[in-house]
Amino acid sequence: MPYDPLVMSDWQIAEEAEKNMPEPHEWRERLNLEKGEILPYGKVARLDHARILQRLANKPDGKYIQVTGITPTPLGEGKSTTTCGLLEGMGKRGLNVGGCIRQPSCGPTMNIKGTAAGGGNALLIPMTEFSLGLTGDINDITNAHNLAMVALTARMQHERNYDDRKLLALSNMKRLDIDPTRVEMGWVMDFCAQSLRNIIIGIGGKMDGFTMQSKFQIAVSSELMALLAIVKDMADLRHRMDRITVAYNKHGDRVTTGDLQVGGAMTALMRNTLNPTLCCTAEYQPLMVHTGPFANISLGQSSIIADKIGLKIFDYHVTESGFAADIGFEKFCNVKCRLSDLKPNCSVIVATIRALKMHGGGPTIVPGLRIPDEYTREDLDLLEKGIPNMLHHIKIVQEAGVRPVVCINVFHTDTKEEINMVKRAAEQAGARCAVSRHWEFGGEGALELADVVKEACDEDNEFKFLYPAEMKIRDRVDKIAREIYGADGAIWSLHAEARARALENDPEYDDYATIMVKTPLSLSHDPSLKGVPKGWVLPIQDVMVYSGARFLCFFAGEVNLMPGTGSNPAFRRIDIDPHTGKVHGIS
Repeated sequence: MPYDPLVMSDWQIAEEAEKNMPEPHEWRERLNLEKGEILPYGKVARLDHARILQRLANKPDGKYIQVTGITPTPLGEGKSTTTCGLLEGMGKRGLNVGGCIRQPSCGPTMNIKGTAAGGGNALLIPMTEFSLGLTGDINDITNAHNLAMVALTARMQHERNYDDRKLLALSNMKRLDIDPTRVEMGWVMDFCAQSLRNIIIGIGGKMDGFTMQSKFQIAVSSELMALLAIVKDMADLRHRMDRITVAYNKHGDRVTTGDLQVGGAMTALMRNTLNPTLCCTAEYQPLMVHTGPFANISLGQSSIIADKIGLKIFDYHVTESGFAADIGFEKFCNVKCRLSDLKPNCSVIVATIRALKMHGGGPTIVPGLRIPDEYTREDLDLLEKGIPNMLHHIKIVQEAGVRPVVCINVFHTDTKEEINMVKRAAEQAGARCAVSRHWEFGGEGALELADVVKEACDEDNEFKFLYPAEMKIRDRVDKIAREIYGADGAIWSLHAEARARALENDPEYDDYATIMVKTPLSLSHDPSLKGVPKGWVLPIQDVMVYSGARFLCFFAGEVNLMPGTGSNPAFRRIDIDPHTGKVHGIS
């Protein structure tokens, strides 16, 4: 170490690093865990959250570091890479550090974006297992979610086919009178399958189901993934599982998983998901994996459970949030921190010169196609025009009372003049700034970042929420639109406003969290609007209720819960050696 990432692919670096990866019993000694607190699972291990948190309940927490970013290009700007690099840099300084990132969906892994394991010398290992299912959390969530749909569709068929007396005689069921036009849930699978967004099910005879319109969404956007991110323990998960709204009946009342008597079985399918999976970086710093991606359509945070474990066993715990500060950091502060009672000591804002040039008016970046030359040659004018996007994200973090550290995630094509311009702008805005070359050099390249983050953590901050919990629903959305996105306010469709008014008038929803659903590619709802758009309003088109997670999800603009597979997907380059069983081509 370090390996040459300009010569070796990520999967090749990972393969070499994995040769010396610690075994589960070595992690138990290194992390001072007791017997039974680490559960071996192949190359990795699960951590028994209940045992660890009970034993260490009275131990003071370590420092809490959150990683976010500026508005990214469609390629991403390296938050996971920076998380791994920061752990490696702090490890080089001899600090007791660990972290948690989210597990990648198989959809993007097999599509254009690829895995979320980091890159170069700042990546997570074992990379193949991480990218292809790991210990099965997403699979368990998929099965539990689809079981709810099995329960619903079977119930609808039986209620159609049998009268009340026979329903009671057959299985002690009372009629729920489910409205087939008001089924809220759909099916899930962990691929980008646009052909399944809108489907018809139940075609055939009376014993082949209930014919109706249905839909698929990607597995990691399931409400069950949101539950995994926020629950405290098994009892909390079991309680929430019965409250998930599956449909409405013909009188307009909710039909829940509890009504379908399926919540217990769903929890049983998810029983193992509550224990985070322990992996590590390519330089063998401990790194947990818990929950999944897609912060633009759900919470997009590593779990509260994993963060609480990390804060007990590490002096510095690094947690990653999805996408930029307008999405990931906003939800981290106003939802996750409110639910967990945890307060961050520092927030790292990942910035790249590539993304800033895009915000300055650079040509469109299309995943799967060659990056235009403007992004690999010096262009100070283009860069300067894009810097306001970074300044906007710095302001978001500062207004939450958190110490921002801008990490310039350096690409090998970046010039000294470009790097200096970004650093000056960040520091003039009141943020600390570090230049980091972790992709190329691993921990050695992240020493400056490690030092600056440690310095930020040592200072007191005045963390605060954007809005009080008692603020009305529409006022919350308007405040987020104005103060986080920079809009002139929010405008509601008739449908969305009617739903919001009804929710505001029902005390049941008083403590529901506000989750914004919008594109990650712009501060606005329109992915084509780069930089810091001015003179626009945020259109709210619909409201989705997650009654188990107790989330109100507000859709701004066009957002698909099932992404599509592109014309040049990554699965074309992934294969396996039939003699050794080693997978190659994941990137």
